[in-house]
Amino acid sequence: MTQQEIGNSIRERRKKLGINQQTLADLSGVAVNTVVAIERGEGNPQLTTLLTILDTLGLQIDINIKRLDYETV
Repeated sequence: MTQQEIGNSIRERRKKLGINQQTLADLSGVAVNTVVAIERGEGNPQLTTLLTILDTLGLQIDINIKRLDYETV
């Protein structure tokens, strides 16, 4: 999932809940500029910030961590 796709999902859910960006920011305890940037797929938010916003909206993200084996030549 790309940053833009995450941002789009957040925007769609926020609008479905009928709240504006300022309200989401207030409920999440983050700056409104952070919400705006995330919804645009911009910036590089800390994982905890992103998870807080997702939790506020009743969303979750699945992260798969895979070990990459690199061969040295």
